[in-house]
Amino acid sequence: MRKLLNSAVSRRAVLGAGLATAGILTMPSILRAQDRSIKVGVYGGYFKDSFDKHVFPAFTEATGIAVESVAEPTGEAWLVQLEQAARAGQAPADLSMMSQVAMLKGQSTELWTPIDTSKLENAGNLLDQFVNKYPDGRVAGIGAVAWYITLVTNTDAYPEAPESWAALWDPANADKLGLLALVSNSFLLEVTAKTHMGGTNALDTEEGQIAAFEKLAEVKPNVRLWYRDEAQFEQALKSGEIPMGQYYHDVTGLAAADGNPVRSTFPKEGGILDSGCWALSRASEKGEEAHVFIDYMSQPDIQALMSRKVGTAPTVARDLLDLSDEEFAAVSSDIDPIIPRYDLYTSKSDWLNQKWTEMIAG
Repeated sequence: MRKLLNSAVSRRAVLGAGLATAGILTMPSILRAQDRSIKVGVYGGYFKDSFDKHVFPAFTEATGIAVESVAEPTGEAWLVQLEQAARAGQAPADLSMMSQVAMLKGQSTELWTPIDTSKLENAGNLLDQFVNKYPDGRVAGIGAVAWYITLVTNTDAYPEAPESWAALWDPANADKLGLLALVSNSFLLEVTAKTHMGGTNALDTEEGQIAAFEKLAEVKPNVRLWYRDEAQFEQALKSGEIPMGQYYHDVTGLAAADGNPVRSTFPKEGGILDSGCWALSRASEKGEEAHVFIDYMSQPDIQALMSRKVGTAPTVARDLLDLSDEEFAAVSSDIDPIIPRYDLYTSKSDWLNQKWTEMIAG
């Protein structure tokens, strides 16, 4: 449990930081399937280990296609590697699990070979927000896994769970909050817009973005820690030193199962739903295998397997899953989520970072 908890933190904190090394699974079924294979990039550490143990062998057994799993470095670094390699006609991985911002940046150079959903029997299972499209409607990527950031509290300090993200603004919580330190990973502009401005469409204009920054700035007296090191906040949450904040739902649940006085709450405005996509490098010659892989991963029973074994939220509709209420609640929620405005973090990245430093976390 401890290993799982710490590793789950590290793989999300940096979207898979780790050594960019590849390891070929040495299963007998792999050896029989050498005529068909695919290289798949996934976030490193615990995440990759879980796929290597629970997911990839089952795929090979079902399809006869061998998987060579590649540990990706951080999202941006892997994007650069894939782009440079594609220019040379090479693919360090055929398919990669990419963050939404990396997906959009890759679209700008046509890095992703479009996915033909007519070849995917299970494409209809996916929720709309997990289908990443080029501006002209071509499918750039298919949702692989998802995870939630929620409102977390120390149960000793807060016997009753908060009901709304509005708790972040409550003067009663002065100097009690731990919040993520970056505009592009905290998604607090979206939280502000959903809680106080009628929804994230309020961020469509620069005027709306400034208004969101101004409203979010009202939270500053309540913030004890703007954190980059998630382990630091985790320890402070468990001890009660920083008894409220935003954190990963599944990791908080693991900490609670380990006996710590912590809880994760999906506020009435929804948890923040972040995700990664399967994307096919334009330099890959494994398009057929890639479609078989994506289709396999989009099956409800495989999404349920990943929820149980990897701790990820499913990218398919809940009514298709055999997860119990308890299993589903461990990784997800039926409350409509807050979907990050990934478009802003590509089109206005420098401006948003500047305003964030000036007005929020500077």
